[in-house]
Amino acid sequence: MSENICRWGILGSAGIARKNWQSIRNSGNGTLVGVASRSMDRAQEYIDECQAHIGFPEKPQAFGSYEDMVASPDIDALYIPLPTGLRKEWAIRAAQAGKHVLCEKPCGIDVAELEEILRACEDSGVQFMDGVMFMHSKRLDRIREILNDGESIGKLRRINTMFSFCAPEEFLTGDIRMNSDLEPLGCLGDLGWYNIRFTLWVMNYAMPRSVTGRLLNASAREDSPSAVPTEFSGELLFDDDVSAGFYCSFLTEHQQQATVSGMKGNLRLDDFVLPFMGNEAAFTVNNAQFSQEVCDFHMKRFDRREAVAEYSDSHPTAQETNLFRNFGDLALGGTPDPEWGEIALKTQKVMMACVESARLGGEAMPVL
Repeated sequence: MSENICRWGILGSAGIARKNWQSIRNSGNGTLVGVASRSMDRAQEYIDECQAHIGFPEKPQAFGSYEDMVASPDIDALYIPLPTGLRKEWAIRAAQAGKHVLCEKPCGIDVAELEEILRACEDSGVQFMDGVMFMHSKRLDRIREILNDGESIGKLRRINTMFSFCAPEEFLTGDIRMNSDLEPLGCLGDLGWYNIRFTLWVMNYAMPRSVTGRLLNASAREDSPSAVPTEFSGELLFDDDVSAGFYCSFLTEHQQQATVSGMKGNLRLDDFVLPFMGNEAAFTVNNAQFSQEVCDFHMKRFDRREAVAEYSDSHPTAQETNLFRNFGDLALGGTPDPEWGEIALKTQKVMMACVESARLGGEAMPVL
């Protein structure tokens, strides 16, 4: 490992990796050594397209197999955006080869898979982290201050999140997320992971005492062995009378809303996963007041807009760039932080409990 630069490899040519190509470029402590695909031509085409858009000083290398990239002595960390059905094998191989592992979500098809990945990373002394970008936004620091001030929100009561997009027909009939071998968790794994993670973050990672899940819609592309969730909702019950609900869908137009409600006010984000294009990440605190004067009923709006200076779209200050910068710092520091694996495992456990509840028709389930 170079003393100050984390040398990255991208294992796979998924669309999300194009965004993170730029994030690595802008991180300041990382460089991209190569991209691997099952085809040398596909890897080279991917590199040529991205390099033309935003180039690295030294053009990344094309790897014609995942095995060759994992074995490369010139790579310190692997970003793994492979389909969920393939992640366990390659995350474990990467860890066993001494590579730090940044894994897209969901990290496994079930809890046992993620536990295997985490054991492999621990045994090899490498860093593990999942690819939840909003965890690295400075906006969360300001939200935490508001939640903790005792006045803006007060005692916490309710968390609601919604994350969805209305997929076109070609997605529903052809995308890998519609194949149960590759992405068995469908919209719950692709989108619901964010809902659950935000909820757990608000709760300082306290786990719910029970959850319920509802499979609202499911479908699949023709080659899929079974249908995958395309619309899903869940309810989480925590101690201290806090509850949370979430909704995720491939069938409802773009929305990424989060509301945190307490006894004195509420906090609202309209872009909790992917900040709207611009140079700040914002949210609103609302402390509406109701009063009555004989026959007159008054509901008064008291909104306070909060924002942090943070660009979107892989800018050097963007949350996705912070993700790669923060991971690079951990890799370069030489001492893995196990908290990131613990957070991912909690997210996976809640998600799988929701899946089991939905399978049983919405029965309340403990999170084991």
